[in-house]
Amino acid sequence: MKKWVEKLLKKDQFSFKRFLAIAKKEFIQIIRDPFSLRIPISMPILWMLLFSYAITTDVEQLSTVVFDQSRTQESRQYIERFTASNYFLVNYYVASEQELIDLIDDGKAKAGLIIPPTYTDNIKRNRPVQTQLIIDGTEPTTARTALSSGASVSEVYAKEKKEASLKRLGVSTSGGMPDIQMNTKIWYNPGMESRVFIIPGLIGLILQNITTLLTAFALVRERERGTIEQLIVTPIKSAELILGKLLPYVAVGCIDLCFTIILAVFWFHVTIAGSLTLFLVIGLLFIVCSLALGILLSTVASNQMQALFLTLIVLLPSILLSGFIFPREAMPLPIYAITNFIPLTYFINITRGIFLKGVGLEHLWSDVLLLGMFTMVLLTIAIRKFKKSLD
Repeated sequence: MKKWVEKLLKKDQFSFKRFLAIAKKEFIQIIRDPFSLRIPISMPILWMLLFSYAITTDVEQLSTVVFDQSRTQESRQYIERFTASNYFLVNYYVASEQELIDLIDDGKAKAGLIIPPTYTDNIKRNRPVQTQLIIDGTEPTTARTALSSGASVSEVYAKEKKEASLKRLGVSTSGGMPDIQMNTKIWYNPGMESRVFIIPGLIGLILQNITTLLTAFALVRERERGTIEQLIVTPIKSAELILGKLLPYVAVGCIDLCFTIILAVFWFHVTIAGSLTLFLVIGLLFIVCSLALGILLSTVASNQMQALFLTLIVLLPSILLSGFIFPREAMPLPIYAITNFIPLTYFINITRGIFLKGVGLEHLWSDVLLLGMFTMVLLTIAIRKFKKSLD
């Protein structure tokens, strides 16, 4: 083997001097290219720090709305038990069941606790008490946590209440004492099926990845082929060039949108509870937003390798931090704040709102507005960035 290698090296006249010269040249190129040097070092550090805190299925402090019809000391004690469990955070008190429904439809609350007006009266008269816990089932992980935690809190509280009553009466058995029974309802996804949860979000993920990747290489390809100079000398304006490059990809994105909807409905049997027309219109807005993101990356990158790196830096966090898989409520506050700057976050809220909840624009307007703002900002920055490169 040794003789064969020596013979091969001698035959091809392999020179270690030339080999080391090429290696030295590549090291110098890497050092002189700040982008190529920073990315391999910064990406692992950034992702490890970001995802180690963000990726968790331990859900706590669920946003909860309470409809307390009793409004007594006993009902407040019952509510306090829920907040003391650290699984429920009461953010809203409402005066009607419709207000409770609206908050859950808006996604502002993930659970709703209803206490009947006869709560205290039934307890004092040793009658059974029925409370109700309504859970948003669009996120199965969150729903399962709320279901098990709510039932456990209510059961423990009922047991303590019963034992305290028996102790005051000097009775050693539980006969004749009232029970606090919790009736739980899971809305939108009663079976808590992961398929129903994943597919609507997957539509947004597919649209974002395909459209962003398509346009991320648009201007870079022109630059590497040398045709960008030909565009520069023409009277075409930056906005005309950027929007003109986006238009064909908008058509491609619309085809992908229709195709993913057909697969979701007819292959995976995920029904659209809301308006298909509304979803198509908002889907078109999200396609333009993703394309604008890709074209912005294209204006920043100087070659296709840089464009690919930048796309990975943007797309991977959006997959993990947008609520597509992991509930945003489980993320630390700084990470949760970052998720507000990811357009996919809002489109996933919209898709699950229309597919699972069947809500309309009156509940989705804030997500649609923010998505539109992101689109305008990304397009504006991309146009100005390209204009600067012309100068």
